[in-house]
Amino acid sequence: MLLLALLVAGCDGADRKPAPVSFHATDITGADFARDFRLQDHTGRERSLADFRGKAVAIAFGYTHCPDVCPTTLADFALALDAMTPAEAERVQVLFVTIDPERDTPELLAGYVPSFHPSFLGLHGTPEAVAEAAKEFKVFYHRQPHGEDYLVDHSAGSYVFDPQGRVRLYMPFAHPPQKIAEDLQVLLR
Repeated sequence: MLLLALLVAGCDGADRKPAPVSFHATDITGADFARDFRLQDHTGRERSLADFRGKAVAIAFGYTHCPDVCPTTLADFALALDAMTPAEAERVQVLFVTIDPERDTPELLAGYVPSFHPSFLGLHGTPEAVAEAAKEFKVFYHRQPHGEDYLVDHSAGSYVFDPQGRVRLYMPFAHPPQKIAEDLQVLLR
């Protein structure tokens, strides 16, 4: 009788909207960019976002000779995975797209990227393919003309996709690992 009274009174929750999801990073759900890429991973396999359906995917653009931003970003994501349960961490894929394809060979990426976490993948392509991916993700990069030991100025944030392959978050540089872990856990639910 009580259940019937609650249903008639509208207390069954059917009219309630789900609580809005709150993230630490910037929610960019519905953005009309960062839709996909077609690059090779450091093992030589061609990759796109569809290859990682069912996982939360974090994508950072950078280069192996980067003195600060890139190693910090990869280390922060590794610490975030360490803060998650093993089952959760297995459902996250971190991708590092080189913006310096002339120096960042697949062999160099294979030694560098997984040194932060064994599941991380380095992505590369021709200079044109990298430029196309960077444009799709609204990533700026510019090589400084200083000989062989040059630096590359570049955007420092990362994009995070939900397990359905939709771009959801923009994480600024130096986002705390615990907050990265919490945002990834929300996306995995």
